[in-house]
Amino acid sequence: MAAISKRRAFLRAGLQAGVAASAGKVLPASATETNNPKWMNGPGQPFAAYGQPAPQESHVIRRVGLNYRGIDDNGAAWCPLEQLQGSITPNGLHFVRNHVGTPAIQPEQHRLYIHGEVQRPLQFSVSNLLRYPQVSRQLFIECGGNSSAGWSEYPVQRTAGLTHGLVSASEWTGVPVRLLLEEAGVQASAQWVVATGNDSGAFDMSIPLEKIMDDCIIALYQNGERLRPENGYPMRLLVPGWKGVLSVKWLGGLQLSSQPAMSRNETAHYTEILPNGLSRQFTTTMAVKSLITSPSHGMTLAGPGVKEITGLAWSGHGKIARVEVSTDGGQSWADAELCEPPRPMALTRFRTSWKWDGEDHILQSRATDERGHVQPTRQALVAERGDKGFYHYNAIVSWEVNSFGLVSHVYV
Repeated sequence: MAAISKRRAFLRAGLQAGVAASAGKVLPASATETNNPKWMNGPGQPFAAYGQPAPQESHVIRRVGLNYRGIDDNGAAWCPLEQLQGSITPNGLHFVRNHVGTPAIQPEQHRLYIHGEVQRPLQFSVSNLLRYPQVSRQLFIECGGNSSAGWSEYPVQRTAGLTHGLVSASEWTGVPVRLLLEEAGVQASAQWVVATGNDSGAFDMSIPLEKIMDDCIIALYQNGERLRPENGYPMRLLVPGWKGVLSVKWLGGLQLSSQPAMSRNETAHYTEILPNGLSRQFTTTMAVKSLITSPSHGMTLAGPGVKEITGLAWSGHGKIARVEVSTDGGQSWADAELCEPPRPMALTRFRTSWKWDGEDHILQSRATDERGHVQPTRQALVAERGDKGFYHYNAIVSWEVNSFGLVSHVYV
């Protein structure tokens, strides 16, 4: 405990020293009087109907990866986590995982049908739903296959976003599903809700009725504006804290049933092979997880001195309670600062300072949520789940900083 306290004090001292060292230079009066850049010599750009990023930031984009031999309607667009700050993802950079492309839905023709084991089958247009009471919640969505490269035998050398960028967070606004099901009248025999999307594959997934009635919403807005087509326009299901595939986009049907659909995507896919050869099915909650986004793979530290370590933490079980950072491969840990009051099932930004001495170091972060779940080491996760996994990888990620300042992905 004494060693950790000394380390925390060192980090605080390092931060203060860094602030002093990086203060702006004082210029002579003659320099400030003659500083007249060209953009101050005339009017600026006119108003735009819809704001766009600065041209100089055009490199901050998603990276698209395609499945099945390059077929362009099945794949993912990865969020560039290492290039962002804060805990909310811009709509245009929110990750996307589609199985059969983005349908061009005409909202005035779209309907949501509630049917199956209900007393009164109902249908809702978009305009109908907009008349219901709405709620807003900051929530993350994470693909069940996010970070799947971590199961590889050798550490994959890709950026943080291209390895772990199938997670994003937004403020979602919409109608609690409970209100609509109560209006339809749930029969006593109903235990599951089968959600179906209105894409060409009629993608469907089963969710326990208890979860649907608890906190699920039909999202109509994302970060204050209507949903983007690739993220479910004109409406999508939001299943807080659970794997992203359950938050069915382009929602067209909610069928209540006494049993799950046992569809392709909950049998042949989104199941996990265990060391004993059996498959784990209906794994739902996204486990506690954290990731240092800077410094991370592909970055280079510009010489010794005080550096900021920052990243994101999240848990499908609730709020993040603690994030610890190690600069020696897990031999010692110190608490990082949580940058805003953690919200349940949302991304939490963490930061700390580190005085790099120019030697080799291994950076790690370890998150703990409010229920006491602690992010495991990779060794512990593989021992529990085997080495043939693909989904639900949440182990501690290790970035090595070598003496040249180059950052790469390593296993510890």
